[in-house]
Amino acid sequence: MKITVDNKCPSCGANVKFNPTTQKWDCEYCGNSYEIEEFEKQQEKETKENLGFEIDEYTCPNCGATVVTDANTVATHCVYCGNTTIMKNRLQGEFKPDKLIPFKTTKEEAIEEFKKNVKKRWFAPSDFHDEKNIEKITGVYIPFWLYDSQMNGNIQSRATQIRRWSSGNYDYTETSTFRCTRSGELEIEDLPVDSSTKFKDEIMDSIEPYNYSEFKPFNRSYLSGFLAEKYDLNKDEVYDRAKNRMENTMVDELKSTIRGYNSVTVDNSDVNINSGEVEYALLPVWMLNIKFKEKMYTFAMNGQTKKVVGTVPMDSGKVIKKGILFFGISFILFFIFNLMRGMM
Repeated sequence: MKITVDNKCPSCGANVKFNPTTQKWDCEYCGNSYEIEEFEKQQEKETKENLGFEIDEYTCPNCGATVVTDANTVATHCVYCGNTTIMKNRLQGEFKPDKLIPFKTTKEEAIEEFKKNVKKRWFAPSDFHDEKNIEKITGVYIPFWLYDSQMNGNIQSRATQIRRWSSGNYDYTETSTFRCTRSGELEIEDLPVDSSTKFKDEIMDSIEPYNYSEFKPFNRSYLSGFLAEKYDLNKDEVYDRAKNRMENTMVDELKSTIRGYNSVTVDNSDVNINSGEVEYALLPVWMLNIKFKEKMYTFAMNGQTKKVVGTVPMDSGKVIKKGILFFGISFILFFIFNLMRGMM
């Protein structure tokens, strides 16, 4: 049985849109705002399990990316390659993550952060942040697997203490080396690993961390006005990456207990992992991909914390001009310095 669940205003029946600032749903027609509980009541009337709803699927014929959204949100371009032609289909069946973190930042805030980021780059081309490009910035829920685990482990390390002193005309350095071992247990909850091949791991790692205390049970009403990518890597396919992060976390925690030394080097480690629950979650990201002189540049902002990661091109003309200006000023200062020395 196919069930369609729409985000409609309980008062007037018009479409409503999620507001990241107020964390409510606003009706642009009658002006009312609603909490999530209003939509939960509405959806309970239509389906007791909140399953089997129908949403739209967009596929880019250029790069193959697939995103989904509610029926009221229209995707006009691909958030990954910038292609303006994307195919719309109807996605039927269950698409239900366990939980998500709602967007807390607006498109206007994301645009402002992008402009600030580009302005900090002295050598960025002036036409790189063209308004037509910036307007393509899109809010996307990125799919993640969240891993729980209990670990125990130990490390063997070398720690050094360095002492320096002077006596007469000589300087002395004494380096002492110690063997240090540590062992312990660690419990991890919700260790995130992105489950999309379309989103670079290093970018997603860079915009972490998220505040996981703001997780909400998944409700498709949060998709209103945003896109959500479907995962294309299951929890088993990304487990090796999760395991690597778990092991590194355990080693780092044990290493952090070795204090009072100038340096600590881990020689050997042994970590045992008892895997626990795995959940499927969506995390908010503002994304912008700009094609500039046949090369793609990616800007991403954490939709909760505003943490920004981005790459921008370099304008060779600006590099040369600023280089000439720098050396010119340096030469003038050097000339003035030597002139003043000659007058003394």
